[in-house]
Amino acid sequence: MGDYHTDFGLEHKFVKLGETVQTAEGIQIDGYASFFDQVDNGGDVVARGAYGRSLDELKAKGRGVKMLWQHDPAQPIGIWDEVREDAKGLYVKGRILSDVEKGREAAALIEAGAIDGLSIGYRTKKSSKTQTGGRLLTELELWEVSLVTFPMLPTARVGAKGDMLDVDDSTLRELAATLEDARLMLARNA
Repeated sequence: MGDYHTDFGLEHKFVKLGETVQTAEGIQIDGYASFFDQVDNGGDVVARGAYGRSLDELKAKGRGVKMLWQHDPAQPIGIWDEVREDAKGLYVKGRILSDVEKGREAAALIEAGAIDGLSIGYRTKKSSKTQTGGRLLTELELWEVSLVTFPMLPTARVGAKGDMLDVDDSTLRELAATLEDARLMLARNA
């Protein structure tokens, strides 16, 4: 499986799930499904405000963002009670329904630490190419947020509070170069 893929034109971006809370209505989860201005494993960056229009349109139609299991539209496992943009990214809060078989399975896997990812399913409405070959995503049509095995954006998980180090691109490039140098040295000595 690649970093992102499309099915019927939908794209998926993966992030990591955080902590959960058991409630009478199911397992409550919350956190960030997406962070703004962070390069994901596919080289894409979501710009601030990218979800705004889509969320407004869903609200106007009386619809919401779906909570799915592994992007499978035949397996809804809960309800997102709150989906909103803030200064950090796309915040989600919802409940995994324990009355649904796959919901019970998902809750057990989360509790065991086997599943900890979130992934957004969306259509790109507006984007531009970046100098690094990725995309700057400026408008997205959000369809669903899924619980998944492998997140695309490692910092976006249930329970994620957005407390991230502020690291610029040059620092990341230096770190990547240092790691590559170490890998090459190890390969020569092997």
